[in-house]
Amino acid sequence: MGTTRDDSAERFAQLALDLHSSGGVDETVQTVVEFALQALDCSHAGVALIVNGHQLEIPAVTDPVVAEIYALQVNGGKGPLTESMRTRSTVLVRDAATDDRWTEWNTKVLELGVRSVLDVPLTTSAGTVGVLGLYSVQPDAFGPDEDAIAHILARHASVAVASARHEHNLGQAVDARKLVGQAMGILMERYDLDGDQAFAVLRRYSQDTNTKLHDVAAQLIETRQLPR
Repeated sequence: MGTTRDDSAERFAQLALDLHSSGGVDETVQTVVEFALQALDCSHAGVALIVNGHQLEIPAVTDPVVAEIYALQVNGGKGPLTESMRTRSTVLVRDAATDDRWTEWNTKVLELGVRSVLDVPLTTSAGTVGVLGLYSVQPDAFGPDEDAIAHILARHASVAVASARHEHNLGQAVDARKLVGQAMGILMERYDLDGDQAFAVLRRYSQDTNTKLHDVAAQLIETRQLPR
């Protein structure tokens, strides 16, 4: 037992390092699903993430089967994924052949060869960011040990996804500031404006054309003209 715990601790320590070195959200969740195959008794794994507050996207799966199962629920269908997302709780399907909670979903996953499912929400202090889905072609594949490991993995994944998104947003903000700065420079040189006046011109065009400020700046830089 001690050796098993030591091995698990070492594997999760390596996972933390791998997640830290991941380049972005897609790379982060791909690392998570690949680790899930190694650490858990599952045939397939995938991650669904919430974007724009309510929409779902599927950035990482280990098999096209998972993408098909997710597709059933992404567009409003009922199943363990949407249930886990809604309740922010773990949902276990011991055997899709006998579970009667989602008839349409059960029929489809059985056709795809999946028998048991474990969906674990990815949550942070700010809310739910997605769901980690684990799938097996064997019935009753996920017991207490698998559940415990899945929850540890979900915690690592939640923090890593939140950090990757934060870094991405910061990068976008920096890029936007650079664009606005370059556009202001063009206006200042062409029309002999100071910084405040150049920014006011960009902001006015942004408001009048209902266009984001950085998009107005990008168009000015590319065409050397303001939007009509």
